[in-house]
Amino acid sequence: MINKTAFGIAAGLCGSIFIGYCIYFDQKRRNDPGFKQKLRERRQARKTQQRKEVVGTTKLPNLKDPEAVQRFFLQEIQLGEELLQQGDFDNSVEHLCNAVAICGQPQQLLQVLQQTLPPQVFALLVKRLPMVTQKIAASASTIPEEDELE
Repeated sequence: MINKTAFGIAAGLCGSIFIGYCIYFDQKRRNDPGFKQKLRERRQARKTQQRKEVVGTTKLPNLKDPEAVQRFFLQEIQLGEELLQQGDFDNSVEHLCNAVAICGQPQQLLQVLQQTLPPQVFALLVKRLPMVTQKIAASASTIPEEDELE
């Protein structure tokens, strides 16, 4: 039988070999010239994938129904605030842009947002607002009118 001392030495030796193996390959991986580039590409791809998922989930309401528009407006404001609190500025700005674009009085809402949002977030909002407004206008023009269906 193996005594406790020999077993302890063998376990310590195996542990040391394993840690040395991990350190060696981690150092080899970090010194690889393409490692940082691959890591950046993976992170960028993941980020763009998440943006596509978030943008694709925003479904515009029927712009003829004031109740649906109001619900959508409140939902987008709430989502924008929640994402802003979580630190996800890009998605927060996307939802706030949707709310501003659908709002009946966008100038007043923009004044309120300018006072409440951090300056860099508000600048991003103003930068993206024309693009989102065009998207909403385009989707509004593609919705068939009820009169045309009859």
